[in-house]
Amino acid sequence: MSLSHPAARESAARSRNTPTSASWSDHALVVGTLCRRELTRFFRQRNRVIGAVGQPILFWILFGAGLGPSFRMPGTDGSAVSYREYFFPGTLSLILLFTAIFTTISIIEDRREGFLQSVLVAPISRWSMVLGKLLGGTLIALAQAMVFFLLGLTLRLHYSPTMVLAVAAFGFLSAFTLTALGFLIAWRMDSTQGFHAVMSVFLMPMWLLSGAFFPGEGVLGYVMAVNPMTYMTAGLRHLMYWNVPDSASLLPPHLPSLSTCWIVTTALACVLFALATRMARSRTTGDLL
Repeated sequence: MSLSHPAARESAARSRNTPTSASWSDHALVVGTLCRRELTRFFRQRNRVIGAVGQPILFWILFGAGLGPSFRMPGTDGSAVSYREYFFPGTLSLILLFTAIFTTISIIEDRREGFLQSVLVAPISRWSMVLGKLLGGTLIALAQAMVFFLLGLTLRLHYSPTMVLAVAAFGFLSAFTLTALGFLIAWRMDSTQGFHAVMSVFLMPMWLLSGAFFPGEGVLGYVMAVNPMTYMTAGLRHLMYWNVPDSASLLPPHLPSLSTCWIVTTALACVLFALATRMARSRTTGDLL
């Protein structure tokens, strides 16, 4: 029966408004199924895998070679940190941002293909549906970021199991936050072209003004302070020098503390997840097309 039929619309409305009595195992099944679907779809698209990993590596190598000779980090003698080393956590945050955001394009595709409508009329809670989609995008972004993180072996980073686990944990939190942001943007959109336009106008400047590409001073420093992406990049920069005793000499001045980065990113993740769940519970014009 078509979802444009009045009976289907009534059924969808009942499923949206009726409290579910599903157990936690049912919720976990929904979350796991939707998460696994996102992962399966990603790894079956080989071109997407190659592009997602290859592009940031090219950025890191080319920008590092081009801007390295003229880079001098404020507060240092210019030889303490190379531009490739400075840009390394910025490239990590770039991978997390764009991979997490791109995975939420699947929401638009799912709506076009009718899959999303099938999920919406199913007797499942909306928060478990949202969590499944977010976890799928989060794990994809984190996997790519950790592959790139191995290139830190070519720098002067001191790897240890604790440091890698800390980077993975903070990367997971950052990717979850960014995927939730992408969910909010994609939920009410009906075209991938519009989604790309938002990325160019909104998300790229957000990354550029996060301290990923250059340190912020003066007016730019104030702009960066209100940019949530700044705290994700700064957190990764702190963790990159986890095992270095005098790590303060390798960090740009006025960098937010690691504890501030954890608090801001965690709070933002909770707020965006709540907003995404609330938005998924509301009716949109595309739900019953």
